[in-house]
Amino acid sequence: MKTAVFTKGSTLKHILVMTGASTVGLLALFTVDLVDMYFLSLLGHEELAAAIGFSGTLLFFLTSVGIGLQIGMGALVARAEGRHDRELAGRYYGNLMLFSALLATVVMLPVWIYLEDLFVFLGASGLTLELALDYSRIILPSTPLLACGMCAAAALRAVGDARRSMWTTMGAAAVNAVLDPILIFGMDMGIQGAATASVISRLTLITIGAIAVWKHHQLGKKPSWQSLRADLRAIVPIAGPAMLTNLATPIGSSYVLKTMATFGDSAVAGAAILGRIAPVAFALIFALSGSVGPIIGQNAGADLYRRVRQTLYNALLVNAGYVLLIWLAMFLLRNQIIDAFGAEGDAAHLIDFYATWLVIGFAFNGMLFVANAASNNLNRATQATMFNFARALLGTVPLVYLLSDWFGAVGVIAGEMAGSLLWGTVAYTIVLWQVRKMERHHEMVVKPEVCVEQSAQSPYSSARSQMGGSFAKSEE
Repeated sequence: MKTAVFTKGSTLKHILVMTGASTVGLLALFTVDLVDMYFLSLLGHEELAAAIGFSGTLLFFLTSVGIGLQIGMGALVARAEGRHDRELAGRYYGNLMLFSALLATVVMLPVWIYLEDLFVFLGASGLTLELALDYSRIILPSTPLLACGMCAAAALRAVGDARRSMWTTMGAAAVNAVLDPILIFGMDMGIQGAATASVISRLTLITIGAIAVWKHHQLGKKPSWQSLRADLRAIVPIAGPAMLTNLATPIGSSYVLKTMATFGDSAVAGAAILGRIAPVAFALIFALSGSVGPIIGQNAGADLYRRVRQTLYNALLVNAGYVLLIWLAMFLLRNQIIDAFGAEGDAAHLIDFYATWLVIGFAFNGMLFVANAASNNLNRATQATMFNFARALLGTVPLVYLLSDWFGAVGVIAGEMAGSLLWGTVAYTIVLWQVRKMERHHEMVVKPEVCVEQSAQSPYSSARSQMGGSFAKSEE
């Protein structure tokens, strides 16, 4: 019988190899958002960057729904494939695509209806509010396309076609990158051009993904209401908790943005620019969860808890080492970053402060990511949800409230990072303690001579884009 590949060999090597491919796909996604922001910044109006910040925070809530559906698609199709039941896999795919389109539409409609009220609640006003509305009214109706496209890419990964899944994502990203300058500058559409490019990109995502699933894997099966009702019993327990876990982050981000808005459009623009730079800079950290999850899952399933602990330690080393490199790079290039986006005033000050003092704190986000990935693969999915909500409600909100009152706009981003520092440390410590407890329990129930053969090992990791969280978790 073939041994699970991650139960032997260097866990560090497994982490590095697995992380590489995921990083490429995530970079394609995140770079498009950064390119959007860069092209709009060339127009010379800070209200444009601020508008993207408000829109992005609101759209993050809707993306969380897509992430949950993507995770459900990946898990169910993979299980059916594992049982060599292509008929069931095709049924899951068809029904989940239908359910994704319906749910995304249902969630999107109230946001569309109350869009202006939501932006006002977040703190948008004047020209920034008008621009945010222009952007969101174009891109919001394409939410079902995004949800279905994410699910199609997840189905490809679930049947082992990581290459076509990656090309699906990269194809959509390339279309967006090409159309951005054409629509924004060539057709003089400004922020509406950026939104239109994103809609066409989402259409490309679902088109490429669906064709790949149907043409190369013959997976598609016509959905039916009767089978959908039956499949919901399998879909909801997986997709539901995943959605909740991912909703915690935009809840915290909304409070951060609402607080930042009290310091003006320039501060919001700076935060929005950082919000697009960070995912690109830390794409490897987000991808790390896609590596840690399967490695922990296989070794835990084989009762190799020392290898689970070793995976946690090695992921921590990768996380810390990479963040240090990014910190050095952003510190040295901080002035060039400010100039590239034409940032001035509070926006420039926020970017400089973040690059100088806060980049290193992203390592604690990494600790939370890996704790979540480990929790999901150790049958503790609810724990991952609790970690995320604890960071948002018990970390981000109170610390942003306090530090913004004391230090102004820089206190907002410092408070957000402090929340991650606190709960990243707590979450990772709890998971490591749980793994050690499992290890001791296993050693007590196996034969002494078997225990003697095992050897101790060392260092850590990260997760989430659960979109980020999301792309990564669909691979776990």
